[in-house]
Amino acid sequence: MTFGIDDLPVRDELRGKSPYGAPQLDVPVRLNTNENPYPLPEALVERITERVREAARDLNRYPDRDAVELRAGLARYLTDTSGHPLDVSNVWAANGSNEVIQQLLQTFGGPGRTAIGFEPSYSMHGLIARGTGTGWISGPRHEDFTIDVPAAARAIAEHRPDVVFVTTPNNPTGTAVPAETVLALYEAAQAAKPSMVVVDEAYIEFSHGASLLPLLDGRPNLVVSRTMSKAFGAAGLRLGYLAAHPAVVDAVQLVRLPYHLSAVTQATALAALEHTDTLLKYVEQLKTERDRLVAELRAVGYEVTESDANFVQFGRFADSHETWRKILDRGVLVRDNGVPGWLRVTAGTPEENDAFLDAVREVKKEQNT
Repeated sequence: MTFGIDDLPVRDELRGKSPYGAPQLDVPVRLNTNENPYPLPEALVERITERVREAARDLNRYPDRDAVELRAGLARYLTDTSGHPLDVSNVWAANGSNEVIQQLLQTFGGPGRTAIGFEPSYSMHGLIARGTGTGWISGPRHEDFTIDVPAAARAIAEHRPDVVFVTTPNNPTGTAVPAETVLALYEAAQAAKPSMVVVDEAYIEFSHGASLLPLLDGRPNLVVSRTMSKAFGAAGLRLGYLAAHPAVVDAVQLVRLPYHLSAVTQATALAALEHTDTLLKYVEQLKTERDRLVAELRAVGYEVTESDANFVQFGRFADSHETWRKILDRGVLVRDNGVPGWLRVTAGTPEENDAFLDAVREVKKEQNT
């Protein structure tokens, strides 16, 4: 007799669910996980080696529990790139933005509490909510994937959630959220509860617009989360962080595991922060490639959602999974992320994007015959 998950005393809300994850397939061109396609520059690799070597001498000791030097470096980066002054008291870091989100939900969500997000959006918000025992509410969007502000405000007033998620640029659609929308949702949330509003800016460096960090002023229940996985090309590092009122930073430390960021992680992230100018040049290249993908896909005859991220959502397809398979058969892996009629492609190198465009042109021609 086979023994499986259903035979274990798993929590009811986890039964029948699948873990998060995109296919990891060995194909010539992988454009399905929004990674930065450019390897770290050699000078940065050497600096990482130096910093890790220094950290290795003290691996018999626990790392800096509060990651003060790293948080100070992140605060300087945010201040320099946004013009909004922040210091170490405003910043917290964790193992990827997913752990940041988890810590926020552990602190402000949990059993008997709820969170709302406006879907389609980053699916981990709902999954982490479920994992922390937080009830999940799916909020409304317009047909063009922008947030329906009046309907969203009504949903907040009705459900009175403890946490409100706003993702900008939004994953998987790529759409940016204007500051006016975030302000309207923040006001609705404070009138209803009040509750925490989390702005997920994982892809903000690729945006045509500015960060919403200046909105933090005078809004202690607002949080902006970021990651080093995308613009910094450091997906393997697993380093995420948030900016907020110092009271929020103090609050999440109530649930963080002791010594949660290793000395090696902190050393590597600090090295990356020394090379932000070089890394952000890669971002500019990817923005150019993203815009090329948008133009070329539209020229072929596909619908394309406006994108402020390093990926593009395109369609529409009668059977998006069948189209995904046809593109894969041509050696290119894109993302079938569950939005009916749409697929998502990450902006890669010019050569990778050429291969993708050749594949979709062939698929389009085949589907039109």
